[in-house]
Amino acid sequence: MPDHTLTSLDDLAALYPNPIAPASVAKEIDHVDANYGALIAASPFFVLATNGPDGLDCSPRGDMPGFVRLRDAKTLLIPDRRGNNRLDSLKNILFDNRIGMLFLIPGYGETLRVNGTATLSTDPELCAGFAMAGKLPACVIVVAVESAYFQCSRAVVRADLWNPAAQLDKRSLPSAGQILRAITEKNDKLETFDGEAYDKALPERVKATLY
Repeated sequence: MPDHTLTSLDDLAALYPNPIAPASVAKEIDHVDANYGALIAASPFFVLATNGPDGLDCSPRGDMPGFVRLRDAKTLLIPDRRGNNRLDSLKNILFDNRIGMLFLIPGYGETLRVNGTATLSTDPELCAGFAMAGKLPACVIVVAVESAYFQCSRAVVRADLWNPAAQLDKRSLPSAGQILRAITEKNDKLETFDGEAYDKALPERVKATLY
C-alpha cells in the first residue's frame, strides 16, 4: 500500500498550492490593540495550551467576561481560579513558559488566538484585584504577548456551535460519574467510584467551589 503520510514542507506546498491570503498575514500583530482587547474583554472562556516534561496539555479557563485583563498592550493578566489541583498548566509553565490561548465568545463567529510566554505571580496586590466572592486566586498568570490574531468563523459555522437547537440533551452522553466508575472498575489499583453518588453531589459541589 502506498504511504500517504506528509513528511516535509514540500509535501505541504504541493497539497496547498494557493498562496496565503493577504488578510491572513495582516491580521497578526505583536500586541493586543483596541479591537483585540475588546474581544478579550467580551470572552468568558478560553483554552490554554502549555508544554511540559510529560507532553502537551490544553486546559479550559472560564469566568465572567473580562476575567482576563490587559495590563498593557503587551501584557495579559489571568487569575488562576480554584480547580482540581492537578496543576497541569502551572507545572508546564514552570518547565516551558511558552503558551497559546484560544478565546471564544458566545454568539460571535471569530475566535482570537494569542501566543506568548507566561510567569506565575503571587503578588498580594495583583491577586487582590481579582477577588471574587471574597476569595483570591492562588496566583495570577502574567502573559507577555508575542502575537495575536483572529481566526475566521469557518470552524464555528461548520460546528454550528452557537445554535441553541444544536445543543444535545446531556443525558444522551456519559456523565462524569459514569466515566469515573467505568475507569475505576477496570483498574485493580483504584477503588471503584460510586458514580451515581458522584453525579448527585456534583452540581452543588461545583456551585460551592467556583471560587
